[in-house]
Amino acid sequence: FNGIMEAFSLPKSTEEEKTIRDMTIANATKYAIQIPLQTMEAAFRGFEVVKAMAETGNPNSISDAGTGALAIRSGILGAWLNVKINAAALGDKEYIKDILATGERLAEETVKMEKMIMTRVEEGLNG
Repeated sequence: FNGIMEAFSLPKSTEEEKTIRDMTIANATKYAIQIPLQTMEAAFRGFEVVKAMAETGNPNSISDAGTGALAIRSGILGAWLNVKINAAALGDKEYIKDILATGERLAEETVKMEKMIMTRVEEGLNG
């Protein structure tokens, strides 16, 4: 996001400066979109560990698996909010269409994984 703010401070007195400024803003915005999207993808991989903990881990620490699932879900959905707000500022609609489709898919899969893991956790807690 700092790159976007710096790009907005670039000069815009001439047409060439305006073009450079606009391109710099667009590139900085794409970067500001990519970082939380990459965060979503990286965090989603954490579900593998948490799922294994819930299914085959020490039964006395099953609540830790649930806590992990909730934390991963929050991290992913929080990053998704950042993707969406930064995407709203970009004029490249084709680029945004693909990014939003990827983010939406990850968000939906996140909710499913969290629910599946939490169901297993609840079963473990209830004996």
